[in-house]
Amino acid sequence: MESANQTASVSEFVLLGLSAHPKLEKMFFVLILSTYLVILLGNGVLILVTILDSHLHTPMYFFLGNLSFLDICYTTSSVPLILDSFLAPRKTISFSACAVQMFLSFAMGATECVLLGMMAFDRYVAICSPLRYPVVMSKAAYVPMAISSWAAGSAASVVQTSFAMRLPFCGDNVINHFTCEILAVLKLACADISINVISMGVTNVIFLGVPVLFITFSYVFIIATIMKIPSVEGRKKAFSTCSAHLTVVVIFYGTILFMYGKPKSKDPLGADKQDLADTLISLFYGVLTPMLNPIIYSLRNKDVKAAVRNLVVFQKRFTQ
Repeated sequence: MESANQTASVSEFVLLGLSAHPKLEKMFFVLILSTYLVILLGNGVLILVTILDSHLHTPMYFFLGNLSFLDICYTTSSVPLILDSFLAPRKTISFSACAVQMFLSFAMGATECVLLGMMAFDRYVAICSPLRYPVVMSKAAYVPMAISSWAAGSAASVVQTSFAMRLPFCGDNVINHFTCEILAVLKLACADISINVISMGVTNVIFLGVPVLFITFSYVFIIATIMKIPSVEGRKKAFSTCSAHLTVVVIFYGTILFMYGKPKSKDPLGADKQDLADTLISLFYGVLTPMLNPIIYSLRNKDVKAAVRNLVVFQKRFTQ
């Protein structure tokens, strides 16, 4: 009961963001706003072409449409809050709004991890078992695969958000971040967070470790199969069907490993600089990856480029 009273006393959190560096705020506001608009446009166009172009009504592009929608949801759950924090003199967020924002961000991130694994399986079947592809990746299979990705990510987020927001907070409500990032919020709790740390570790193994291993093994078999193709042109064509997905995977997981795998500074001054660097890296990770995804798929996929061109031509004819 006492714990509940302590938690209830915290009605809002203060988001530190770049408060200590006010000169950077206006520059970053313009930069993040521009990036967010590109994300909405790029991913919105990808969703449109995967729906409107009948040539893209395949499992791969169905997953791509889900990925684009997920990227829009992920950035929308945090970017408006970040932009507001750059303009508002006091950067606050209510306790309940913090919980909602934390849930959405965590759910979208976990879902993307699973979804990228599903996309790797799709490419594995397409290249390693092309004759069985229509049977294995039928609509009765790939739609439940996408739904299960969203369900798994949401379930994990419900658990982690519930564990975090039920902790007692005894007065320190300043979050050293742009948003209600779960690790930053956990640091403010005035109780033992070992259960949270263990559950986060288990979740990371399930949603980061397992998909990475699955994707790695899938591409080992994919590359081995491609190398057996006798013609150079055939190998190039086979690899081109999965190069965009592989590029997105490398950027997505590479950034995560860079963010959480680098050593921490022991020097107080160095730690302050590293805190700023970590915050900026986290900020750009949250907007750059969703912005790059549609660009990568548009540049490295002939079908998507053709569908986008057709959409532009249709739009011009419609407006004339």
